Amino acid sequence: ERAVEWAAARRPDLTLVSGDLVSLPRGEERLRELLDRFPACYAVLGNHDLAKTRDPFGTQPRAYDLGSATLLANESRTIELRGRRVQIAGVDPSSYMAGTARPDELSDPSADLRILLCHFPGVIDRLTPGSFHLVLAGHLHAGQICVPYPGGRLRLAHLRWHYIQGLYERPAGTLHLSAGLGTTFVPFRFLARPEATELVLESAA
Repeated sequence: ERAVEWAAARRPDLTLVSGDLVSLPRGEERLRELLDRFPACYAVLGNHDLAKTRDPFGTQPRAYDLGSATLLANESRTIELRGRRVQIAGVDPSSYMAGTARPDELSDPSADLRILLCHFPGVIDRLTPGSFHLVLAGHLHAGQICVPYPGGRLRLAHLRWHYIQGLYERPAGTLHLSAGLGTTFVPFRFLARPEATELVLESAA
């Protein structure tokens, strides 16, 4: 909740949430209360929201009602923001995990800024260059439990991923991978600080 206070104080133009919203149905009501604090909020689901995790206690919520926030599942919205047309598209995690998602087809070429929300950072390597300017993802919790290792850190929760957190420039565009706020399987982190991120975008023109 401190992260929500921090984010709300910044009065963002857009609030974008890249999945893993709750792990248990009892958290849904509180989630709606928190998201209602942001007037322009868009979100996608993650694997925890579908109870497709290694957490033996995770339970899929019965239905997703995000209150005033907009849930995007293989769909998009294009809005006017500061005199520019901004598209926010979102990938459904079930279709992504099944290999049937087609995020390129969501792209609106007429938008001045095209943003894609997908829980899984690997989506950046499936996109056609130019389809989206910015991709926002999560999933990896910055490794969650990290051990110092020669040349860096050994991230025990996600050993094989080459995307961990932060900004990545790829042929398809820019990926921002958030470390997120939650945990999986065990309720703590080590050398993997949680984060909510403020991104300030500036026009190149």
